[in-house]
Amino acid sequence: MHTPFSARPLLRATAVAALWLAAGAGAHAQLQADASRITQVKVYPGSATVERVARVAAGSRSVTFACLPAGLDVQSLQVSAGAAVRVGETSVLSEARELSANCATSALDGRIRELEDRKAALQAETDALGMVTGYLKGLSGGESGPGARAPIDARNLTAVTEAMRRSGQDALLKQHQIQRQQTDLDRQLKPLLAERGRTQGQGAQVTAVTVTLAASADADVKLSYQVNGPGWTPSYRALLDTTTRKVRIERQALVAQATGEDWRGVKLVLSTGQPRRETTGRTPGAWRIGIEPPPRANAESAYMAAPMPAAAPAAIAADRKMAMERAREPLFDVSVFDNSFATEFAVPQSIDVPSNGQRVTLALGQHEDTAQLAARTSPRVDPSAFLVAEMTQPSGVWPAGPMQLYRDGNFVGQGRWNAPSDAKLTLSFGRDELVRVQVEPERDNQGSGGFVGSRAERQVQRAYVVENRHRTPIAVQVLEAAPVSVDEQVRVTTRFAPQPADQAWNKQPGLAMWRFDLDAGQTARVSADYTIGYPKDARLQMR
Repeated sequence: MHTPFSARPLLRATAVAALWLAAGAGAHAQLQADASRITQVKVYPGSATVERVARVAAGSRSVTFACLPAGLDVQSLQVSAGAAVRVGETSVLSEARELSANCATSALDGRIRELEDRKAALQAETDALGMVTGYLKGLSGGESGPGARAPIDARNLTAVTEAMRRSGQDALLKQHQIQRQQTDLDRQLKPLLAERGRTQGQGAQVTAVTVTLAASADADVKLSYQVNGPGWTPSYRALLDTTTRKVRIERQALVAQATGEDWRGVKLVLSTGQPRRETTGRTPGAWRIGIEPPPRANAESAYMAAPMPAAAPAAIAADRKMAMERAREPLFDVSVFDNSFATEFAVPQSIDVPSNGQRVTLALGQHEDTAQLAARTSPRVDPSAFLVAEMTQPSGVWPAGPMQLYRDGNFVGQGRWNAPSDAKLTLSFGRDELVRVQVEPERDNQGSGGFVGSRAERQVQRAYVVENRHRTPIAVQVLEAAPVSVDEQVRVTTRFAPQPADQAWNKQPGLAMWRFDLDAGQTARVSADYTIGYPKDARLQMR
């Protein structure tokens, strides 16, 4: 049968239109099933901005970003696309996870299914080995009756029994190894099942965002939104090489999130800013002063008897929302960022951060500098010497955080990074056991003097001896707390031997510091004599 020539263009147009519609429907179905992928996450202290990308085909009229966390901030939704896409309205739908065909399964289910398949394969191998051991037991002569096997020829008895022994031993050993592997798989499955129960259990909600659009060509559509809860906190490692006096400070970050969606292979940006805080400072109101009118008894009693006005529904809803936010425990302490300007750290490689609260450690670079080393001691408080490294404070924002300290490759302890107020940074790297500090007995004498014995005097004498047991010279710092008068009736006279280099160490009056060098095996003595004069009938207050 031949089709008339005039009808051929119409048939071709109809076929092309059908193919175009089928392709469009297939692309739309693919978007619904595949939804989108996370390309970048910017983590703040206590929140995060997630950026997703979905590919739309030419002719698409809408795209749905499915399986989004229920806790996303709807007010923060932002949609952007290229010039080939005109973006229209946006709709948001929240529903139970088990009711969503696209969200019933996730990457977590895939990992669980993989482990369960491996466990089933091991169980099948165990059952097969059980059949082998059962067969070997039957050959050993345990069966009797009409179905029993014929006795083994005595000439082959040795070879047969040896083969049975080897086969049985291999089967039993293999069963033991499989049991160990099954135990390991159960250990891996337990946290995954618990996480799935938490995120996909009864009542778990997901959000779907549908964007109406008109695409004239294939293009990417980006959706960004904020979620509350994720966070990061800084962490540091300080490594000292006493030979070269080099200190390397490694800046790290601990990131965690429990939003309900895994961040797999995403570009991560860490920011010290806090977008959820107020954006405008408060301004003072006028201070109005007047004469308060006399109270009226009738009006006051009527006011006392009147019932309290009912709270507005909006106020009640706001109070509930604030209570829920207070009940949600933060993953990190965000107070360490209160005094810092916003700084961003871009992680160069793609990062995986699972949605189970697990803390992932990231490297944010390092700073290296030459330090001045010294053995510092405060004999009055603790007759021990500690190795300290003084160096120039690194530039940039360094929020407070825990710090692990290493000396010549050995872990010496954990401290805390606190950015100094001045340009000098001091790090302590543990006790210096080769510096011996001796505290001489303190002398405290009290008597009278002055004009006709109207004033009393108290004399305090302190002395410390420092010995260098190193094989090389060292620098020593000795701290002493000298008395400081806070009353004009109390007079303090101080005599140091030798004179300390600083009598207001760290800008603290009364804190004196001796600085000197000690050769190997050398000993040095420092002393302080204090004379405190005060009225005879007064009692000194020592703080």
